[in-house]
Amino acid sequence: MSDPSTPAELSGEDLETWASLATVLEWLPSALDAQLQRDAELTHFEYGVLYALAQAPDRTLRLSVLAGYANSSLSRLSRAVTRLETKGWLRRETDPSDGRYTLATLSDLGSQKVDQATPGHVATVHQLVLDPLTQAQQRQLRQISQRIMRSIRDEGGWQPPASSS
Repeated sequence: MSDPSTPAELSGEDLETWASLATVLEWLPSALDAQLQRDAELTHFEYGVLYALAQAPDRTLRLSVLAGYANSSLSRLSRAVTRLETKGWLRRETDPSDGRYTLATLSDLGSQKVDQATPGHVATVHQLVLDPLTQAQQRQLRQISQRIMRSIRDEGGWQPPASSS
């Protein structure tokens, strides 16, 4: 049921804010995909899977955890994992601690692929997102994004490992 105090349509600054964010949400994924496909033969989704495994203990995660990080169905993730497995970048195996789960483990070749793809991806993220912003705006963007994430879901998404610097 809708809240009667909420306007029936967006207008003014609300519309301008939403239109800007919606455009970024449409344009950014294809820009990230284009660079990664051109330079590393990966989609952004596939890069995210490999990167999450590269950051995980023993370079291994349950597929269900990976699906949560990627906001993906298990079937979409499974198709991507099959493509990555075919290229030798990861392998799947039954979780020895609980046979109901499947583990994905990054191979040495997959680790090399992440290492090869990361500099170009980082440069693209800087060019498209970070460099146009001041440090204060980057902090605001992080805080705004986290607030929106919490309004969508209580549980957090993937978080980078704690910085050692």
